[in-house]
Amino acid sequence: MHPGPGGPATISGVRSRAFRHEALFYSEEQEFLAGTVPFLRAGLEAGEPALVVVSREKAARMKAELNGESDSVSFVDMEELGRNPGCIIPAWRDFVAEQGGEGRPVRGIGEPIWPELSADELVECQRHEWLLNMAFMDAPAWTLLCPYDAGALDPAVLEGAHMTHPYVTERGICKESHGYRDPQVAGDPFEEPLTDPPPEVEELAFTLGSLATVRAVVSRQAASAGADEREIEDFVLAANELATNSVLHAGTSGTLLAWRNGDTLLCEVRDEGTLDDPLVGRQRPEPSQPSGRGLWLTNQLCDLVQIRSRAGGTAVRIHMGFGPKS
Repeated sequence: MHPGPGGPATISGVRSRAFRHEALFYSEEQEFLAGTVPFLRAGLEAGEPALVVVSREKAARMKAELNGESDSVSFVDMEELGRNPGCIIPAWRDFVAEQGGEGRPVRGIGEPIWPELSADELVECQRHEWLLNMAFMDAPAWTLLCPYDAGALDPAVLEGAHMTHPYVTERGICKESHGYRDPQVAGDPFEEPLTDPPPEVEELAFTLGSLATVRAVVSRQAASAGADEREIEDFVLAANELATNSVLHAGTSGTLLAWRNGDTLLCEVRDEGTLDDPLVGRQRPEPSQPSGRGLWLTNQLCDLVQIRSRAGGTAVRIHMGFGPKS
């Protein structure tokens, strides 16, 4: 073990890895700052570019602590970037590619999980944390520190952090995680079934010839909920991409379900195909790539995308909030 985050990437019992993924448990603001600010200063002293993705409030406190040193650190609002956790890995990929060239190490701080998340948002953020280890398995050396508010989060969420991070720092001491689930040898620990749709859900069986009906159903659902024109267009486009994927790549038909939950529109597309890549939709397609853009586009348009794929078929559920934005 060693004191504090950001130290050498070797701990007894954990093999050395180019990508170092570490959770930081804190219980109050000063503990958060004590774990993150020295981590950034160490990077600045080593000449390592840094990207911080946290809430605006925490970013302001960190900048104040850095006292002018923050000019060399990039900050992004996690509540904006991470509104859909499926968009976070591409942002980290861009940062590593742009700043980590020629073997230069980089470091980041990202806090995708906070107490106000819904149950659906939470499990997808936990899946995101686990998938990071797969996404950067062969990446150049870099370090990502993920703060967790141990004073406000449920203990089960902290246990989940042990599954997704090879290292965990608590009270200033970094240790090997007791429950880490290495994606090279273990399955996704957060692939729990989707919750059941409500009884009043609208359901439609579709084929290639009825995609116009799919669009009409989704548009009507969005309009009746009071979504504005842009929200309707985005939701219809996302649903159409999912349905088109089903008939082109997973057989000749699929099933659409559409409903509303408060100020959120939901749509689910089911088919008999399977998806083999857990990172599907989280990797930007190459310009020359002839296909595979549908789930990427869906992640850009929606607030949350949930994918469950098993031997019996695949379900993709999209969520989009509508109405006045705070």
